[in-house]
Amino acid sequence: MSNLRDLYQDVIIEHSQHPRNFRECASANHVKDGYNPLCGDKVAVYVTEKNGVIEDICFKGDGCAISMASASLLSEVLKGKSVGEVLELFEEFKKMVTTGNAQASKLGKLAVLAGVAEFPIRVKCATLVWHTLKAALCDEKNKVTTE
Repeated sequence: MSNLRDLYQDVIIEHSQHPRNFRECASANHVKDGYNPLCGDKVAVYVTEKNGVIEDICFKGDGCAISMASASLLSEVLKGKSVGEVLELFEEFKKMVTTGNAQASKLGKLAVLAGVAEFPIRVKCATLVWHTLKAALCDEKNKVTTE
């Protein structure tokens, strides 16, 4: 188990130091900013959605390793998924990081963040980008914050 935990930590560190899709998307038709005042994480999510499918997703921001890794992994995993699939994955991801229980087969590489459940204070870091993405896709007007 220690080797698996080490691997997961390596993946999180890699994604936080070299985030994938860390850019603005000029073609985005959904954009939203999110903020975690507890940790200071800030993220802007840019989504290009066409006919209910995520064609591109990228982000900009500044935050802790968990926050940036979560955003990077999210941006890789969700491309090509329907909005319905994204919302289902959000619920499964939230369950994983809050309770430690989830269907790993549904989450794929997002499962590397399962250890967040052991540190409740870090849940907001891992879920900030997800709440921001959901707000963007649902065209919510309210400011996204983890408070």
